[in-house]
Amino acid sequence: MPPQRPPASASRAQDPDRPDPSPRTPPTPAQPARAAPRRPGDRPDTPPGPAAWGPDASGHEPSPAAPARATAPVRCPGCGTENAPDRTLCVRCALLLDPGAPPEARPPWWRRLFRRGRARGHEAGARPRRRRRGPRLGIPLALLLVLAGVWFALPHLSGLLGLAKEETGAPESMPPSACHASSAASGHAAGAAVDGFNNRYWAPKATGGGAGEFLECTFDAPVRLRKLVVFSGTSTRTDEYLTQARPAGLVAELTARDGSRSTKTIRLADQAGQQTFDLRGSQTVRVRLTVDSAYGTGKGRRVAIAEVEFFGHRS
Repeated sequence: MPPQRPPASASRAQDPDRPDPSPRTPPTPAQPARAAPRRPGDRPDTPPGPAAWGPDASGHEPSPAAPARATAPVRCPGCGTENAPDRTLCVRCALLLDPGAPPEARPPWWRRLFRRGRARGHEAGARPRRRRRGPRLGIPLALLLVLAGVWFALPHLSGLLGLAKEETGAPESMPPSACHASSAASGHAAGAAVDGFNNRYWAPKATGGGAGEFLECTFDAPVRLRKLVVFSGTSTRTDEYLTQARPAGLVAELTARDGSRSTKTIRLADQAGQQTFDLRGSQTVRVRLTVDSAYGTGKGRRVAIAEVEFFGHRS
């Protein structure tokens, strides 16, 4: 029996490297699509024809575009008028609608005192210069100056403190250690004017206006005088006050510890009771009150001073 040839397909499967002797049909080129008319305004990538404006390939209608969200009006911070969102100035008062962030608050002075300038940045690749830190002499010199000022001010601090106390504190009563007069009537010595009673008085020996008669008070230690209180007449009671003449003017002479003198003229009102006057003197050791003029003078009348008081501070 003669041998049979295997089929061509089997031989090609057994020998894949062997070329296929059977001819192949060449591929048929695709026919170009027929051009369709395009509506004005259609994009080039949009397929022309009814598909451009009709339903999509899936057969669904395109969803409508979402409406733009309304923007709230901007209210003016000054007058409260509502403005369009795109406005910069108020339509009513022309105020800036968005002033921006508030400016940075200025730091207090004690922070600015030792604050240095802002650190400046360096460009990329740049290396900051090294600063030579030498000894700082500013702070030690300032401390030395302060210490020197305190050292030289120590002898005067007591005087400054005393002056401050004198100006701010209430003056104290400064009773004199002794008092004498140019003359005195019987029973009305000079001490009656500084005994603390205003119903006993000093009067000169001679009657009349008493011009030139004086009352002199001495202090055992220097004082800073500030006020002088005078009770003129014989008493604070009106019926007794008018029985004798009253001083209308007094010349106050202040003598300091170093011997310097100062004077001040005092004008009194013709009224019973206390009358207060400014009488300033430093390191005062003696005060003389001289009669310059008088009220109610007449025959048999003498100038009377019921009481004098001094106020100030101890030196």
